[in-house]
Amino acid sequence: MSIAFFDFDGTISTKDSLVEFIKYAVGKYRYYYGLLKLSPVLVLYTLKLIPNNIAKEKLLSNYFKDWATEDFERLADKYSETELNQIIKSSAVEKIKWHQEQGHKVVVVSASINSWLKKWCDHYQVELIATQLEYKKGKLTGRFSTKNCYGIEKVNRINAQFDLAKFEEIYAYGDSAGDKEMLAISTQPHYKLFK
Repeated sequence: MSIAFFDFDGTISTKDSLVEFIKYAVGKYRYYYGLLKLSPVLVLYTLKLIPNNIAKEKLLSNYFKDWATEDFERLADKYSETELNQIIKSSAVEKIKWHQEQGHKVVVVSASINSWLKKWCDHYQVELIATQLEYKKGKLTGRFSTKNCYGIEKVNRINAQFDLAKFEEIYAYGDSAGDKEMLAISTQPHYKLFK
């Protein structure tokens, strides 16, 4: 029995799905205006003075805090079903299908938000481990309900869901520093494989 873990942004996709979703949800003008408002946070993140998860929470909170859960999830589903394929690498999808043909379990492990990845993953019949947003009283709080699924957290979430000792081969596909730990636990690591 074998298992294959795929990072999403930059590995399966050509662009950052978080950025593309925000543009889709609020429009390009509001997206860029929001970045201007967030510039102090972005500078601190660039200088590595605040961690990835804090910067990402502030980014998402800026655009989506207090959105109705139902409206947000409906929009995320629509994006996943109608827009996401425009930024997908065909070579990555071919590799996913190859693994499935071999009878391997396939899992997308992403720091992106599960809301706009789940329908795409359902379509390709792959499991999903991703960052989740917090909802209270039918609205987004602007915070995460899980840890940001990045770096060592990818491995923590994988180990919480799977007993890796049961798999003969563990494949992993990634493209960034956030995938380093996931690649390290695999028997078949692949870095920046898809063009």
